[in-house]
Amino acid sequence: MKQNVGGIDRILRIIVGLVLLGATAAGMLPLWGLIGIIPLATGVFSLCPLYSLLGICTKKSS
Repeated sequence: MKQNVGGIDRILRIIVGLVLLGATAAGMLPLWGLIGIIPLATGVFSLCPLYSLLGICTKKSS
């Protein structure tokens, strides 16, 4: 699969993922906060399967 997440989208995904996981680890959110793994992983790997299905790409071509 081709990378399809770039720029601000990638940064925001990583931040949201870390905030959700951090809040869960600190006890401010219940276990559903582990959903933060998804935006964190899609941001780190620059790959979103849903974007692929919908034909969306926020990564600039080189």
